[in-house]
Amino acid sequence: MTHSSAGQIRIGSTLIGPGNPVWIVAEAGVNHNGDPELAQSLVREAKRAGADCVKFQTFAASRVASAGAAKAPYQLLSTDAGESQLEMLRRLELDEAALDALVGLCREEDIEFLSTPYSVDDVELLESLGVRAYKIASALIVEPSLLRRIGETHKPVLLSTGLATLAEVEESVTVLRDAGSNDLVVLQCTTDYPARPDEANLRAMQTMAAALGVLPGYSDHTETDTTAIAAVALGAVVVEKHLTLDRSLPGPDQATSATPEEFAALVHAIREAESALGSGTKEPGPSELRNLETMRRSVVALRTIEAGATLEADMLTTKRPAGGIPPRDLERVVGRSAKVTIGADQPLEWWMVE
Repeated sequence: MTHSSAGQIRIGSTLIGPGNPVWIVAEAGVNHNGDPELAQSLVREAKRAGADCVKFQTFAASRVASAGAAKAPYQLLSTDAGESQLEMLRRLELDEAALDALVGLCREEDIEFLSTPYSVDDVELLESLGVRAYKIASALIVEPSLLRRIGETHKPVLLSTGLATLAEVEESVTVLRDAGSNDLVVLQCTTDYPARPDEANLRAMQTMAAALGVLPGYSDHTETDTTAIAAVALGAVVVEKHLTLDRSLPGPDQATSATPEEFAALVHAIREAESALGSGTKEPGPSELRNLETMRRSVVALRTIEAGATLEADMLTTKRPAGGIPPRDLERVVGRSAKVTIGADQPLEWWMVE
């Protein structure tokens, strides 16, 4: 199925889409370790690093994991193996008061607040807090009842697609659209922490955008900036990356997140990359025009040519600077006669020839 390409979407006062700056999301996630103060520090650091948005997760652990749920392999690397996933998630919850304070702080700091709900109850909570858009985690895009409730809000949605096939992504996009959400950014994502760059599969971003008529984006779990910059070059309008205050803090995502300094460097690199992409119109830039005359060449006499002499090919060459008869007209000069004596090494001008 091929759809027409998507245009722009608006979140708050910001337009997202082709022709606008890449929207950069700092994924604070659960890197606050359940501490509201730490969460607020993540908001401030995200703003200072140049992010446009800071994203959290809204869940009650008891609605996410059953008592017997094992931890993911990457979680076992950085958390207590004797603790269940449910126990870990309980420590990472933020309550309604903490989330409400974060929404207020984001308004003060002029950075967009975003959160990933894990249940319909979480959507209701975020609605009561007045969120302006939703992020859907990769693992949840195969849950139509949750997608339907988010779609019913008619708000823009960022949809991560780790673990998913194109058919599953198309199904989730259809559910969201049928429920009422038409402003969609679909993020290519590799659900592993850290993800290897050779598994980023950035071209899938373009495949989804073309097949589904959605805006393309990229959620980055790698440990370098390379994939995010490449995603921007391939047309990503949103880039997301995890942010931590300190990689040595406890928690499942800290070790594979960017520090504030690293995140700021990524923002700088993305801004540089998008400015380098330019308009797409092939024409010399302002700095090039200054160099045109000194770099291009003119038709020049190889030796002195007397007035009245017929100009032969072996009398002529091309040399810098430009400004005389251009090299493309060399053959038009041959066979004409010189009106005046032309000195050796002198650029020819049209008034000099019959």
